[in-house]
Amino acid sequence: MKVSNDLRYAILEYLYVIAGATIIAIGFNAFLLPNQVASGGVSGISTILHGLFGWNPGLVQYAFNIPLFIAGVLLLGKKFGLKSFVGTITLPFVVLLTDNWEPWTDNPLLGALFGGIVVGLGIGLVFKGNASTGGTDLLAQIITKYTGLTLGTSVLLIDGLIAISAAVVFDLEKGLYALIGLYVTTKTIDIIQLGFSQSKMVYIITKKQDEVRDAIYAEINRGVTKLPAIGGYTGEERPVLMVVVYQTEFTKLKQLIKNVDPSAFVIVSDAYEVLGEGFKRV
Repeated sequence: MKVSNDLRYAILEYLYVIAGATIIAIGFNAFLLPNQVASGGVSGISTILHGLFGWNPGLVQYAFNIPLFIAGVLLLGKKFGLKSFVGTITLPFVVLLTDNWEPWTDNPLLGALFGGIVVGLGIGLVFKGNASTGGTDLLAQIITKYTGLTLGTSVLLIDGLIAISAAVVFDLEKGLYALIGLYVTTKTIDIIQLGFSQSKMVYIITKKQDEVRDAIYAEINRGVTKLPAIGGYTGEERPVLMVVVYQTEFTKLKQLIKNVDPSAFVIVSDAYEVLGEGFKRV
């Protein structure tokens, strides 16, 4: 049974990678390329080279992705795995298959927005498959290893240079559209990875701990965790109550705390993924 489950999980990961790479390619050909939105990565480079020389974007992506994948294996010494190689090959292949599609919009702003969403969706699926599509992500890791820059800084430098290049090759507006597309892609990846925030994590500092705890049990039926804490000013023990609730329950929780202890100090933050009893199953 374990072998069967492992095999099923491995197949699912490959499906994520192939589906994600396919979606990225469609978003590229339907929204980004026809509107000359070079929103980072090898796809952005291929958009610029297509605008300059008319070079086929799929072939350009192969020309960059495969050497970068090999360089990553040789220089970083990591096992990038077959899944990442599949993503590296699949993306340019689908770009070539769909390069004769009609653009889905000829408005650069809509192209940047919806292209960013579709590409972000595809990248998020590839990440869920524990893989990558190669490209400038590998280049950023190489730069990080040999320069000491952080990975985030390396990615920012590469994508920023691509956006500046788009502004020079096309015009300033296209460079700004590229930044919009890049931002939307990043946010969409976060949503795919983390999901929409549907829960709230609430910390409650109150002198009426038992009353607040019992009220939460009785009225909302949520578990409460007591965290040890010491007041920084008084030096006294002041345990903190922590509870996680759905957004739909938060207003009721807030009113409940106010009714029990109007002077309670409450801290609220988003909880993007909650696993366990009463929430998602592990």
